[in-house]
Amino acid sequence: MPYCDKILEASEPFIDQIVKREDLKEKRFLITGATGMIGSSVLDLLLFLNERKQYGITIYVAVRNDSKIKKRYGIFAQKEYFHILPYDATKPIDFEYSVDYVIHAASNADPAAISKEPVETLMSNVFGLDQILQYAKRSSVKKTLFVSSSEIYGTNSTSKPFLEDDYGNIDLLNPRAAYPMGKRASETLCASYANEYDLNIVIARPGHIYGPTITDTDSRASAQFTRNALNHQDIIMKSAGTQLRSYCYVYDCASALLTILLNGQPTCAYNISNRHSILSISDIAKLFAKAGNVALTFENASKKEQKSYNLMSMSALDATRLENLGWHAIMDSKDGVKETLRLLKG
Repeated sequence: MPYCDKILEASEPFIDQIVKREDLKEKRFLITGATGMIGSSVLDLLLFLNERKQYGITIYVAVRNDSKIKKRYGIFAQKEYFHILPYDATKPIDFEYSVDYVIHAASNADPAAISKEPVETLMSNVFGLDQILQYAKRSSVKKTLFVSSSEIYGTNSTSKPFLEDDYGNIDLLNPRAAYPMGKRASETLCASYANEYDLNIVIARPGHIYGPTITDTDSRASAQFTRNALNHQDIIMKSAGTQLRSYCYVYDCASALLTILLNGQPTCAYNISNRHSILSISDIAKLFAKAGNVALTFENASKKEQKSYNLMSMSALDATRLENLGWHAIMDSKDGVKETLRLLKG
């Protein structure tokens, strides 16, 4: 989705949800994963602050494919404050720019890609973060935000939403565990760097994020539902869809990330979820089907498709810790689905 005035206007309501946003003025940011769903939404809010509020934020985006970032941001990528840096999570970082904040959102989160390349998924998560933290160490970065995942919680016998100190089981010998175990190891790496080198690091654990910043290759269920509804295609579910998820609109997530960055306690993790949007997968599918005026049908999944499935049957999150910082989600799932389709329709 190309960045444009319509996106600028749509992101404005979420600016007020960034707690102590004035502290962002004149700051320098390094963002990885800026072409991904979550990273691009954070970048969108920072661009709004520069373009409409004159915040004077300097932005360095570290990306593997500069053509993607240029395609999405167009003339905005040519702004004086916008800098594109080459980045590969499997290689050492070779740039030495001085920044105040780092947001590490680069990760292979696509289920199909995780299933196909579990080794690369696990190793790039850990090695990529290690390179970022090495950079933060030698460059005296003020604070680093690591974007983790709700998948680190694994499976649990309780039906209550996960608190940050709850940890369930993960089948270590299932290759699909490469993603959550890579995130778990990365969180421990954050704690280790903070302890050994006195780095200021905070961790965010987003729930299931949906919205207009989906990528063309994203095979997650909500992304597929979005494309189906947008293209007037019936939504075909490959399971009963009874699994409970914490859904959160992407710009709510972005305002939460910036709130955590500015206000989060060192070496502390924060769940990101909307307490009013804990839904089953079939519930969110029904919302997309209704908004797109398409049918919802069910089929059996192939073995290949089953291999990419999230291992958690219940992944609802309790975001009380984040809410105690002053943040609250403002977009419910019904309106979020409608807004997603409105923005993507061009």
